[in-house]
Amino acid sequence: MKIGNAILAGTVAMFLCVSAQAGVADRIVADRIVAVVNDEVITLSELNNAFEPYQERFTANYQGRDREKALGETRAALLNRMIDNLLMEQESRKTGITVRSEEVTDAINDMQKQRKVSPDEFQKALQQEGMTLDAYRKDIRDQLVRLKLIRRDIKSKVAVTDEEIGEYYRKHREDYEGKEAVRIKQILLLLPKEENPAAKEKLRADADAIHKRLLNGEPFEMLSAKFSQGPAAAEGGDIGYIERGMIHSEVEDAAFTLPLNQISGVIESPVGFHIIQVVDRRGAGLKAIENVREEIREKIDREKMEKKFGEWLAELRKKSHIEIKL
Repeated sequence: MKIGNAILAGTVAMFLCVSAQAGVADRIVADRIVAVVNDEVITLSELNNAFEPYQERFTANYQGRDREKALGETRAALLNRMIDNLLMEQESRKTGITVRSEEVTDAINDMQKQRKVSPDEFQKALQQEGMTLDAYRKDIRDQLVRLKLIRRDIKSKVAVTDEEIGEYYRKHREDYEGKEAVRIKQILLLLPKEENPAAKEKLRADADAIHKRLLNGEPFEMLSAKFSQGPAAAEGGDIGYIERGMIHSEVEDAAFTLPLNQISGVIESPVGFHIIQVVDRRGAGLKAIENVREEIREKIDREKMEKKFGEWLAELRKKSHIEIKL
């Protein structure tokens, strides 16, 4: 909902007011503002609509106080994600970035072709997830806006020099001695630092839901950018080549046995829940720097992009007017 700065206070009052007349002091407010983001607001109904697909899962998996706590934590996290999306939307308008309806349609059609999912199967999958086509299209549009912002505001500021490539190769030469390696994409949901069984079960349910969406044909890259808390999430979760001994054994075992391009199940490790996809393999044989230059360039580029994106979003939040009223 768009509002001008001059009338922001009046609009907030309009949403929050109840009649002062006698006998109606307990009237229930139909809607209210839960966040102010610069000159726009997020309403309770918008948050509830976004949260609706999660509601049934929480009702089935949680009881009593655990359910209330999980609901509250998820709603707060979802609201912060909506704030970030709105900030990026505002920034895209300022910089003239647009996403046409045709681009969203093309992205969905490409996903269906890649996953060999028919339009009817796609519609059924959305219905099973409790999501409408309009809501899904909005999710895809938000991801396309994010990717365009990254390319415009961040990618142009990231450069990888030959000196950096050479230095990385010297420091990591043992990584290029030709050991067996796999290149994987990953979605990672991190466990909280403190032991919390309810939070762990919530994350497991979230991971299962994401895994189901992957099997139903949604692009790994989109879901990684949206949900993953692991490295290179904004770049589709591609963490590059790994060799044995580099990652948690639970993930390693799956990575080195998984067929190419197949999506793993939900993997539990000491740090959280992982879903991976192997996109390439390589065998033994010494790798000279000339043969791995582009691979190293991509790895350094991803690391820099991930860091820059976090800094960019933090700075965008810092210079914006944000009020949370949840």
